[in-house]
Amino acid sequence: MTPGKHKRTFESIFTDPVSGNIPWRDIEAMLIALGAELSEGNGSRIRIALNGRRAVFHRPHPQKETDKGAVRSMRRFLISAEVNTWH
Repeated sequence: MTPGKHKRTFESIFTDPVSGNIPWRDIEAMLIALGAELSEGNGSRIRIALNGRRAVFHRPHPQKETDKGAVRSMRRFLISAEVNTWH
């Protein structure tokens, strides 16, 4: 993925009204570009560590898109990790 794609994904997370069609793989790629550490949990869980903050998310399945609730949670996580603008 290109840096521009990561920026668009980031902006989509912070767009209102909340989007319910962001592919989860794009969110994971953006998190890695931000320096997050991702590790597999049980089942569809994924653990994320970024800037001293930790969270656990569930990968969406069978669909590939992240639902609005998870996008809101990702937004809160990024804000708590002090990442609220794209660098």
